[in-house]
Amino acid sequence: MNDVLTLANLVDGRLLPGRSSAYLDVHEPATGSAFARCPDSSSDDVDAAVLAARRAHPAWAETTVDARARLLNRLADLVERDLQEIAELESRDSGKPVALARMLDIPRAIANLRFFSAAITQWASESHSSDPRTLNYTLRQPIGVVGCISPWNLPLYLFTWKIAPALAAGNTVVAKPSEITPCTAARLGELSIEAGFPPGVLNIVHGRGPVVGQRLVEHPQVKAISFTGSTQTGAAIATAAAPAFKKLSLEMGGKNPAIVFGDFDCSDGNLDTIVRSGFANQGEICLCGSRLLVQRSVYDDFRECYLDRVRALRVGDPQNPHSDLGALVSRAHFDKVVGCIERARADGARVLCGGEPVRLDGRCADGWFLAPTVLEGLPNEAPTNQQEIFGPVVSLIPFEDEDEAIAIANATEYGLAASLWTTNLDRAHRVASRLETGIVWINCWLERDLRTPFGGVKHSGVGREGGVDALRFFTEPKNVCIRLS
Repeated sequence: MNDVLTLANLVDGRLLPGRSSAYLDVHEPATGSAFARCPDSSSDDVDAAVLAARRAHPAWAETTVDARARLLNRLADLVERDLQEIAELESRDSGKPVALARMLDIPRAIANLRFFSAAITQWASESHSSDPRTLNYTLRQPIGVVGCISPWNLPLYLFTWKIAPALAAGNTVVAKPSEITPCTAARLGELSIEAGFPPGVLNIVHGRGPVVGQRLVEHPQVKAISFTGSTQTGAAIATAAAPAFKKLSLEMGGKNPAIVFGDFDCSDGNLDTIVRSGFANQGEICLCGSRLLVQRSVYDDFRECYLDRVRALRVGDPQNPHSDLGALVSRAHFDKVVGCIERARADGARVLCGGEPVRLDGRCADGWFLAPTVLEGLPNEAPTNQQEIFGPVVSLIPFEDEDEAIAIANATEYGLAASLWTTNLDRAHRVASRLETGIVWINCWLERDLRTPFGGVKHSGVGREGGVDALRFFTEPKNVCIRLS
């Protein structure tokens, strides 16, 4: 086991094994072999972390916002110092290209820490005066101990997206990263000690969702849960949390439409962005546009240009700087995505490109690689166009006019994000207002301003993250009314 990285829980400022001393293997998707192990923690480990967080909370809540901000900035500095090392670890853990982790994941994790360290120092309170003798003002006070549960696809990026506002607002945190991709969260825990966070303020417990996640959700001293993951798991969390009236922020699945109108700007940059919106991170981003709706008047020409670019994508070793796509995150997920493609074929889909595993030589011979796949010929109500696949699979769907595009786009149980491509400004505003999604990108994709609300509607989520929405979620408002003499 000397060449296997052994991870630890962070509890009360100390790096500890799980109380059972059991471990879970962490596989490198590019090779299929285990390269790390994380604690297979129990409910006792969660209880110990919650106890540490409870003890730490009073002092942390009374810490000045400037002091909290300095610690978050110090943590951002340390992540930035080790950016290349952490990007390589993120790639090895998740299967994404190192270049993508270095360009997107880790810089955005740093940005999360820096943004909320600044935001908390600028967050204004509210006051209301209805007459000269009465003054109301609102206190925004930390909740206490909060639970943060993050997914496997953007491990450090979404981990910091939750813990940064929670800590900035004065809460103490018990966080659970995915047991599939736990390595960079564990590294962040080590760096939080180096940064000087007081013991118990940030706690990280590794392990399986049905054990660690379930106990975190059900623990009576955990007052709020912020979760990103599947809709099925989100529904289970909501059911478990409801009897205790916990605050919930649930960012869940998506089946996002990308809508291309006949008048769109077909420049190389826009076409490349449309391709990226379907296949970035092997399609393992909840915001990917897996349903590509194209106006029939340009459908044939667009399809050929699009397919040329998709076929040019390079699937390869994530360590190769020229690889556009790496490996899918796990064998189970690889099998699921392959099964979805086979189901699409059985339902009558035409596979325009891809659709098969990619076999590589050398160290990646046993990796979980899949060619970027484009399907055609299925109606929008087909399971392929309704259920989240979360892989490098895009389905082309033609439409006649604006009304039909909106009807197709809205005809799913999901409502996370959409992108639309048009040079008609009136149409852009008109369609954006009618789409049943929490986010709409116009002539772009994955552009983020951290001040804006992030989240979905329908089965894609409850609540919003980002900016003041995150700070509001992680605090409780208290109105104080004073009658002046």
